[in-house]
Amino acid sequence: MDAHWDSLLPFELLVAKSQQFPVAFLLMALGFSLTGLFSLNKSAASAPLLAIPASLSLAFGAVFLICAVGVYV
Repeated sequence: MDAHWDSLLPFELLVAKSQQFPVAFLLMALGFSLTGLFSLNKSAASAPLLAIPASLSLAFGAVFLICAVGVYV
């Protein structure tokens, strides 16, 4: 078991620590922009095109922002 544990690769961040804040800012800006566009044109057809990407962008942007300031989730 110890040999297997020692042979595993260490965890590496998907986004470097120095790049987490710019990525968070980009995702949050994109999310707020898409939210604004969706609020101007509320229709069932625009929900998959605007609302879903906006909510995903805001969610991942919030996680990256939390990690960028040092609160790890």
